[in-house]
Amino acid sequence: MPKVKTKSGAKKRFKLTGTGKIKRKHAYHSHILTKKETKQKRNLNHVTLVHKSDAPRVKKMLNI
Repeated sequence: MPKVKTKSGAKKRFKLTGTGKIKRKHAYHSHILTKKETKQKRNLNHVTLVHKSDAPRVKKMLNI
């Protein structure tokens, strides 16, 4: 039986915390930043957790 490959897009986007939760970055912080307010860009800078209803799908993509 061959090894199951991890989705390469998911491994670039998600990291695990020590307690097993999944960290993610906010969207809308990669380009076209000139029209966004400083407050919006600052708030998008923080890392947050994946919602618990989405966590099983992300874990399946990461083969956890």
